[in-house]
Amino acid sequence: MRSTQSKGEGEAFERLVNEPDVLVQELKDDGVFPNSRLPLLIYRNAVRLPDTEPAEIFERLFRAHDWGGGWRNGIYPYHHYHSTAHEVLGVYSGSAKVQLGGEKGVTREIVAGDVLVIPAGVAHKNLGAKAGFGVVGAYPKGQDWDMNYGGAGERPHADENIARVALPKMDPLYGAGGPLLQKWGAR
Repeated sequence: MRSTQSKGEGEAFERLVNEPDVLVQELKDDGVFPNSRLPLLIYRNAVRLPDTEPAEIFERLFRAHDWGGGWRNGIYPYHHYHSTAHEVLGVYSGSAKVQLGGEKGVTREIVAGDVLVIPAGVAHKNLGAKAGFGVVGAYPKGQDWDMNYGGAGERPHADENIARVALPKMDPLYGAGGPLLQKWGAR
């Protein structure tokens, strides 16, 4: 496994990361949002978070697996998607109800310890958050995000961008042997 983590850090990560419990969600083009040929992945209860600095755990895990450009915040309360990058969101506090795939998509509750791996083109929106909801976001190494909102004129340019986005080399949480590579790799 190629990783930027030290042996001690890798062992510490193993104690924090649970076995994968992956919800795979196919989200097709709805005429407004392109969504993706790749499924959205939700890793439920993926990380055992410490009481102090839980966001830092996600930042370190994502960086160790070559996902960078990290940030801390929430999820916007309007539909948006990225056509030039995949995105990972690690929930470090609280919970939220999110809509994925646009108005015709699915709604899921996400809680602290969950991770969403969002393929380029998949719309996401916060429908309501509780208890100091916060996420750490990141993108695969070499990918730079843009913002799209399902507006007139975004397509077909956004579709062309999405088709060019490379698959990540590593799962943002589990590394070289992770579920992302199994679920996305054979496509």
